[in-house]
Amino acid sequence: MLVLFFLYPLAEMIRISFADPQLGLQNYSWFFSSEVNVAVTLRTFWTAFAVALICLLIAYPYAYVMSTAGPRLRTILLAVVLTPLWTSLMVRTLAWIVLLQDSGIINDALEALHVGRVPLIRTTTGVIIGMSQMLLPFMVLPLYSVMSKIDPKYLQAAAALGARPLTAFFKVYLPMTKAGVFAGSLTVFVLGLGFYIIPALLGSPRNTMLSALIQQQVGGLLQWGRGSAMGVILLVSTILVLAICLRLTKGVRLGNVGGA
Repeated sequence: MLVLFFLYPLAEMIRISFADPQLGLQNYSWFFSSEVNVAVTLRTFWTAFAVALICLLIAYPYAYVMSTAGPRLRTILLAVVLTPLWTSLMVRTLAWIVLLQDSGIINDALEALHVGRVPLIRTTTGVIIGMSQMLLPFMVLPLYSVMSKIDPKYLQAAAALGARPLTAFFKVYLPMTKAGVFAGSLTVFVLGLGFYIIPALLGSPRNTMLSALIQQQVGGLLQWGRGSAMGVILLVSTILVLAICLRLTKGVRLGNVGGA
């Protein structure tokens, strides 16, 4: 099944990228010769990185509270973070359109606080907000999995040895959660690279991501070779980023860090 539903389509996409409309590198030459394509690719990676960073900043304290809370509160927090996964992606995106529009609830609240209305819909900010909410569970769960295995006695020992709370956090607790940080960040980053619906509905042509260009080439212009080449470039770029991150995080294990 892996060969039939994954490896074969992947091999076929690579073949089409070199063979359509004729054998050669013209599709790749076209991609890199277009400033728009390069700019959209950079925007795609930057957006995915920003979403991963925002998810990490929100998920880290949330997962920490989950790991230290009692069974009842932990169940409630887990249900809250899993709720987005139980709702249709289209429904969630349409809900964000209602919330982020110029006359929406968020802008009404900002105006009531005398901050003024802020353009959120059809902007990169709106796209990042929507993507962050969708991908937050994929950051919380790996972090919680790691944090729940950390013995509180490590922090108690640090405090007994004279470490201040911030020192104990950065010197003891944070290094022990690196495995969850890297796992969640990589998962959110990779998933963010392929988002299509949210940028299309919450963003504008100025916020186009690579997935939208691929759909345009394949579905709108029937340029299968160009669309396949863009898919291959996105795949190779993602693999390179993962390889670099795995190289940098080589040897990071919860047990090893805890033992240190």
